[in-house]
Amino acid sequence: MTSGSDDEPRGDLRWGTTPRLVLDQAAALGDHPAIIDGDVVLSYADLASRVEHAARAFIAAGLQPGDRASVWAPNMWEWAVVALGLHAAGGVLVPLNTRFKGAEAAWVLGKSRARLLFTVTDFLDTDYVALLRAEEVPDTLEQIVVLRGAAPEGTVGIGEWLEEGGSVDPAEAHARMAAVSPDDLSDILFTSGTTGKPKGVMTAHGQNLRSFSAWAHVVGLRHGDRYLIVNPFFHAFGYKAGILATLMTGATAYPQPVFDVPTVMERVARDRITMLPGPPTLYQTILHHPDLATFDMSSLRLAVTGAAAIPVELILQMRAELSFETIITGYGLTEACGIATMCRFDDDPETIATTSGRAIPGVEVLCIDDEGVEVPRGEPGEVVVRGYNVMSGYFEEADETADTIDGGGWLHTGDIGVMDDRGYIKITDRKKDMFIVGGFNAYPAEIENLMLANEAIAQVAVVGIPDERMGEVGMAFVVPRPGAAVDEAGLIAWCREHMANYKVPRRVAVVDALPLNATGKVLKYELRARATSGADG
Repeated sequence: MTSGSDDEPRGDLRWGTTPRLVLDQAAALGDHPAIIDGDVVLSYADLASRVEHAARAFIAAGLQPGDRASVWAPNMWEWAVVALGLHAAGGVLVPLNTRFKGAEAAWVLGKSRARLLFTVTDFLDTDYVALLRAEEVPDTLEQIVVLRGAAPEGTVGIGEWLEEGGSVDPAEAHARMAAVSPDDLSDILFTSGTTGKPKGVMTAHGQNLRSFSAWAHVVGLRHGDRYLIVNPFFHAFGYKAGILATLMTGATAYPQPVFDVPTVMERVARDRITMLPGPPTLYQTILHHPDLATFDMSSLRLAVTGAAAIPVELILQMRAELSFETIITGYGLTEACGIATMCRFDDDPETIATTSGRAIPGVEVLCIDDEGVEVPRGEPGEVVVRGYNVMSGYFEEADETADTIDGGGWLHTGDIGVMDDRGYIKITDRKKDMFIVGGFNAYPAEIENLMLANEAIAQVAVVGIPDERMGEVGMAFVVPRPGAAVDEAGLIAWCREHMANYKVPRRVAVVDALPLNATGKVLKYELRARATSGADG
């Protein structure tokens, strides 16, 4: 077993809630910039003022403590203000993946019974309101507020919505903020699962702040850092390791809505960015860019990566060619607030590249066998996690929660890892079928369920296969319905219309039958072997 050493800070507990964090940092840091987004510069004092204003608007809209509201938008300053204002009013945040199609978003909104949705109508030529309205909008959704872009009929623009908050006494908003407890639910992040339907991971204010205060300490994020947040806010990394960690350390957040390499390189040079986390593909793409030498990247100091295999050479190149002093890899999952293990700043390049580090302070990590017994060091076992970072459970899914968190409080991750004598783990396999596409978790059961809506498909099995750029991508083995024809390119195009692009299989093999065991379960390992050998059929 490994746990964070007792001499390391275990996460700053003095704030307890995000409303308290926002108010305290406004008092302490005042005019220091908290968020810079294009021409908009919000100081810590400005941010607190806008958060209070948003909280008053939530109260005016009838939101009660514990009610849910959702944000479906790219990284932008409004995302942070709405999320923090919702917290200040006692509400619970339900972020939506910007890659979702209308049906996926409608399902999460309905499951969570979100009362309000904050979105945009002009991101990458996508109108999210139109996407949603093409589906059956849940009855529980009372209002759609447009953050950027034209507000279509039946919605309201963010400015008009905020004006309604003027009818609420500021003292009422401050009373709401003061009433929020560290144990109160702050967010429900929906993560897909082997059952094929997303599950809502519930975490509280206190555990989020403690987890990412510890994270920020290990990384070395500090006051004055300029943090380009490429990781999407809808993900635990962008939201918690991004917005929350920035606020706790007194750094400045620079939201980046789209990962476009020349734009990122230009922003690093122009804004003198010091903190740039991301998946390995981010750094590989920058390093291989033909115009790299024309950009001044010397301000870069901190990098955090993971979620895919990393060559040792990449770590060396990041230090030599991109000026990074500290490079941290880690491992986490949404059910553990997004973080469980991390390397440390003084680890050697091989450790950083080939392991996911050791437990964060105050958290325990084990590798166990099927009987729940810790396996010897160097032997593979399922990774389990226990500590303040473990979710309270899946939203309204008691059975799924009981299957994931055992009676001893251990979160069963479904990942297979090997722990060395130092307590560092290497993730080697997955007990579940999940694979990772460019840092996004993709679950075959969910993709298969979505694909079965295609009338030409009788059966489908999806596996992850290696990909040089993305780490892994999906491959679908499809059995057509009698009399139907399945065209690979046509099916992939159909998938792009019906699911987030990271879920879309990059390869399709049409087969007469799927390999099954005696109980009728698809032999995924056989399909993986076929895929990697090139014997698709």
